[in-house]
Amino acid sequence: MIAAREKDGTVIKVVSRDEIHRNGFWHETFHCWIVEMAGETPLIHLQLRSSDKKDFPDLLDISAAGHILAHETVEDGVREIGEELGIEVGFEELIPLGIIKDQLTVRDFIDNERCHVFLYKVEGKLDNKYIFQEDEVAGMFKFDFGEFAALCKGAAAQVESKGEISPDGGLLPRTVTLADLVPHEPAYLKEAVDRIQKALQIHLEIDASK
Repeated sequence: MIAAREKDGTVIKVVSRDEIHRNGFWHETFHCWIVEMAGETPLIHLQLRSSDKKDFPDLLDISAAGHILAHETVEDGVREIGEELGIEVGFEELIPLGIIKDQLTVRDFIDNERCHVFLYKVEGKLDNKYIFQEDEVAGMFKFDFGEFAALCKGAAAQVESKGEISPDGGLLPRTVTLADLVPHEPAYLKEAVDRIQKALQIHLEIDASK
């Protein structure tokens, strides 16, 4: 069960997940973006959603994310990382990026989220540490963070993966556009990459007017 909220976070009532999305209630979610510091090039990890997912199968998404249940705190949201990716991460290891609102509507699916966004900055690779929850995650793709940021800001039409991780090694390198991502609100993506960039303390030359 999930707490239905006003846009400012005030709780209205507790309802099912289906009702949250059927009626478009605001609700709180946990988002964790993983960035691997590979030499001078930060690599952002995007999960490939399983083809078995009810919502947005086979699309790329935030490294790990999920609903914060009515009885949970924001800190409890860290369980999503362990459940989906099989790695144990303490809440204190995450860099808080604040709340970013995200809205998307696809047919009768109305998703109004108050996203508690975090960055997990990793020194070294996680490739052999991931144990994916098969009905949730089909694998992980890595992208140059600067190139991904340009994609999110409209300064690039596509971006090529820099690494692929799957349980059986079956993922092939791919070139993706925004159409290959879960259709988050553009303002959410732009704000998320801005806050990640600030947290990483890196400078990017991005011309969003192109």
